[in-house]
Amino acid sequence: MRNERRSMRMHDGADMLFAAPWSAVERLLLAAICVATLFFAIVTPPFQAPDENQHYMKALSLAQGHVLTQTRGTAIGVELPRAALDIHAVDFPTDVPPTSRLFTRDQVASSATADAGRPGGAFADFPNVASYAPSLYAPGAAGLMLGRALSLPWINAFYVGRIINAMTGLALLIMALRLLPFGRNALLATALLPTFAYQTGSLSPDAVINGLGFLGLSLALRTGFMDAAPARSAALYITAPLLALCKGVYLPLMAAGLHRTGDRRPWLILGAMALGALAFIGWMHVSGGSQALYHIQSRRTGETMMTAPLRDQLAIILADPVGYIRILTGSVIERTPVYALQIVGRFGWNAILLPLLAYPLALLMLGAGVTSGSGARFGLGQRLWWLAVAAGVALLIETAMYLTGTPLGADYIQGTQGRYFLPVLPLALLALSPGQAWRGAARLVALTAIPLLLVAAGTVVDSFWVHGFVTSDGMPPHERIGRALLLPSPRW
Repeated sequence: MRNERRSMRMHDGADMLFAAPWSAVERLLLAAICVATLFFAIVTPPFQAPDENQHYMKALSLAQGHVLTQTRGTAIGVELPRAALDIHAVDFPTDVPPTSRLFTRDQVASSATADAGRPGGAFADFPNVASYAPSLYAPGAAGLMLGRALSLPWINAFYVGRIINAMTGLALLIMALRLLPFGRNALLATALLPTFAYQTGSLSPDAVINGLGFLGLSLALRTGFMDAAPARSAALYITAPLLALCKGVYLPLMAAGLHRTGDRRPWLILGAMALGALAFIGWMHVSGGSQALYHIQSRRTGETMMTAPLRDQLAIILADPVGYIRILTGSVIERTPVYALQIVGRFGWNAILLPLLAYPLALLMLGAGVTSGSGARFGLGQRLWWLAVAAGVALLIETAMYLTGTPLGADYIQGTQGRYFLPVLPLALLALSPGQAWRGAARLVALTAIPLLLVAAGTVVDSFWVHGFVTSDGMPPHERIGRALLLPSPRW
């Protein structure tokens, strides 16, 4: 059989699809994603991914047998071993220092020998992630437990947790790629962005969130456009609740598989989505259904402010929907350049930028991913539906951040980051992809993606371990644009 995608015509004008065999280029790109992810898991200093300190405490609480959190005054968390907590509180704090920050291997070695002098326990406060479902942290918790079972110091157990978390994210990605009936290059191009490898290589639940987002999308498309085999239907009904427990805003991604077929496949997808919604509601009920409020620094004024109670913020939206649409539109327009930088690669709690030339290189890589083709023919209506689903999920993300991560009554949306849109990006790229590949497009993906990952790896090593960096959200200097084009932001 020739190495191409076969199809047979369905009565509604869509194609009944058979996923094409993997090409050598696609295998190379997947290997590059795996290598980059494990590289970042080992090389990135502890707690230098966004909110990794909070995610570490949440995973640690699960490893210690705590499924639900407790409230002590204004603090929300659980009692945890002091030696485990001190690798963040003492050895690798995330407070913003006034001078350039540089990590050394001696810090890791010193932390590994400090456990014996830190007996007892302490209450860990992690309000930002207190309400997240334990399924998000199961891989990281398993890694922490494995590290301790091997009698490793807490800092080494932390790295084991990272690696197990990363391997879980990569396994979910590979499953999604194998199940995707068309548009494999759209998903590969998304996973080739340095942000995917960086976040998957941390102790962040992004490894599970992105992986399940991709898997849910692949299963929905395979169910909707191929057949509803019992095994895949069972996988669909397992994945939908897990995806909803990640963050409920991603569940509508599975609506991408809906189209007119005249059989029961759309109902299978809708049923899975309904089960996911019930799982989300059930977890909110079991966990107490309460929202954890926390302090944030306003991106407009720089003041420290409290996030809004969801009910009060929702009341403001319902009282003036048109006003909220203006807030939503203004925030999206204002923040789109930031999202673009972050979704490509911005490291160290978003403080470290790649050389500026890397960003158009990433755009070229995504464009090549689109022009590599989907391998199937779709009409304008189907493509518009996919774009509508992608846009709807993106707007749900923004609204969720306004409801739970923004000061009460603010005229802007706080806390949205570009990485939140990674699960949505493959669907948007797929909607734009032609049926047939342009000549040389697949090769161009490799010729742009691999240098991009190498530049990202060099940026991380140089910024954390060689020259150091300052935790600030600066913009490129106009007087030294040449350096900004060719060097990472700490070197500007």
